[in-house]
Amino acid sequence: MKIAFFSTQAFEKEQFAVFLGRHETTFFSERLEVSTVFLAQGHDAVCGFANDDLSRPVLEGLMAQGTSIVGMRCIGLDNVDQVAMNMLGMTLLHVPGYSPYSVAEQAVTMLLGLVRHLPEAQQRVRTGNFTIDGLSGFDLHGRTVGVIGLGRIGKAFSNIMRGFGCKVIAYDVRPDQRIPVTEVRYVTFNELLRTSDIISLHCPLNQNTEYIINEDTLAAVKPDAVLINTGRGRLVDTLAVLDALDQKLLAGYGADVYENEKDYFHYDFSDKDVADELLNRLRRHAKVILTPHQGFLTEDTLQQIARGLLNQFTYYDSQRKLAFSKASMC
Repeated sequence: MKIAFFSTQAFEKEQFAVFLGRHETTFFSERLEVSTVFLAQGHDAVCGFANDDLSRPVLEGLMAQGTSIVGMRCIGLDNVDQVAMNMLGMTLLHVPGYSPYSVAEQAVTMLLGLVRHLPEAQQRVRTGNFTIDGLSGFDLHGRTVGVIGLGRIGKAFSNIMRGFGCKVIAYDVRPDQRIPVTEVRYVTFNELLRTSDIISLHCPLNQNTEYIINEDTLAAVKPDAVLINTGRGRLVDTLAVLDALDQKLLAGYGADVYENEKDYFHYDFSDKDVADELLNRLRRHAKVILTPHQGFLTEDTLQQIARGLLNQFTYYDSQRKLAFSKASMC
């Protein structure tokens, strides 16, 4: 099978090369969007990532040139028009099962960095300033952690926080009744906002969760609470969070995602102007830790993604050829 990979980083090529098998691959650094569909000409499949555009116009463009298979190497599928895929008769291959620990551990890392003021402390030391005034944090032990979305990543995060001695509460539209209340107690969304010292977002992005954290919901949050988002950028109204931080209605924000990230994240702007003023305000804020959507980025997860997705391509290709062979015999 010929597969065109979009939004490809150098480290991905190394991992996919190990598991390629008989597949022919072309790697493009460009994002998949209407203007780049032509790059997939002559390929059976495309493989996209979190910020690629798999909307109907793109899907129609792919089908028009004979590309009918879409593989996604990320957990979230909010950028894929699955209704259009079904109507167009396209096939979606997906790897939802890679390690939840990489993202969960990223969330914990950001939380620790915020509550212990690690970025500021490191910056002081680099300049020769070894004072500790203003660096007082708080113990995680005994704090209440509110988890919004208790899927695989949310559960992994919850287990880690329980190891710190935290009390974990959760909100999920589909509560998992198999989880003992001694481990995690399900509460209403409003109760979670009101009582949590730490709020971590691990829910998918859809029409019900878009901007679930906004000016109104932030008004219910404790002013000394910390918010973590390693899910999707549009779960959070960035402007509302920044205003809450400035007004001391929120103590800190850790984010591995940003609502308008696709034009910036995974690209080098060190010698270019960043035109997005909201992003500029976010990345420079003293109470924010922002990383460029790297939560998945561990060797373990990269191997699982490469192996899992290429195995799906291989299996689908073999089944397709088997069906063609049987049809030819009739």
